[in-house]
Amino acid sequence: MSDVFRNRALIGVLAVCSVIAFAAPLSGQEIRERTQAADPSTVSDKNLKAFANAYVEYHKIRQTYEARLGKVQDPKEREKIQREGDSKVKQALEQQKLTPETYNRLFTAVNGNEQLRREALKWIDEERNRL
Repeated sequence: MSDVFRNRALIGVLAVCSVIAFAAPLSGQEIRERTQAADPSTVSDKNLKAFANAYVEYHKIRQTYEARLGKVQDPKEREKIQREGDSKVKQALEQQKLTPETYNRLFTAVNGNEQLRREALKWIDEERNRL
């Protein structure tokens, strides 16, 4: 898989996780934390690995639920499937001890720093190969 394709795939994750994140005004502390997340020295290997694991799990969930959604025309059934998929994504984040907000901060850091992006892609490849 090319780096360009992987980078585009990483961008897609933010959109889905943003849907499950609560939309509330940011406090001064949250703004500082988000700014700090873009600094590669503040992202631990443990957090980067958790991000990579959640990323891989998200793509498995997305693949499953996109296929199901493609077969359904009823709006109520589509909504039910979407809620179920959102719940699975939340569970995947919780398994990695991540909140949607933490995941989004890590995503921002990975997308904004080439060094972190390369490291995240390494963990993502390892996780995919493990499965």
